[in-house]
Amino acid sequence: MTPTVAVLVGSLRAGSINRTLAHALGKLAEGTLAFDFVEIGDLPHYNDDLWQDGKGPAPVERFKAQLARADAVLLVTPEYNRAVPGVLCNAFDWGSRPYGRSSWDNKPAACCGASPGAIGTAAAQVHLKAQMVTLGMVPMGKPEFYLAFKADQFAADGRVTDDSTRGFLQGFVNAFAAHVERLRPH
Repeated sequence: MTPTVAVLVGSLRAGSINRTLAHALGKLAEGTLAFDFVEIGDLPHYNDDLWQDGKGPAPVERFKAQLARADAVLLVTPEYNRAVPGVLCNAFDWGSRPYGRSSWDNKPAACCGASPGAIGTAAAQVHLKAQMVTLGMVPMGKPEFYLAFKADQFAADGRVTDDSTRGFLQGFVNAFAAHVERLRPH
């Protein structure tokens, strides 16, 4: 059975370059990994008072159910002020609660990101990888992935039109699929 990957995009903008990147990775992963895009924009700001009898608000319960069904997690993030966007941090908080019922424990995981700048999202990913370990995910160490995004590398339907970029992305997808397979219970 094809492993399911919960994909969290750290940008809420519909035309986000990281959303474009995530969909392109999903196309390249077809047949190897099944991408399940997880909505995080509707999660309320984390507040412990919102738990009622061990259940969170409806968007939180939907979010945690998607994570529970997933075999792995892919975080596709922009970089805001050299750090991880607050919307991802908020998702981490909801996913790690209530205490003892973290949705992140032992999930094979990877992160990547794109930016118009030359260093991609390198600074944000340093923070993100530390958070992934703290949350109990099992992050893929290599290959690292920092993309200086250029719109002409991608078609409107999510295909990668540039051969060099496609090769780079396919290498990442292949490594992530191998990471997920290595850590899956058999």
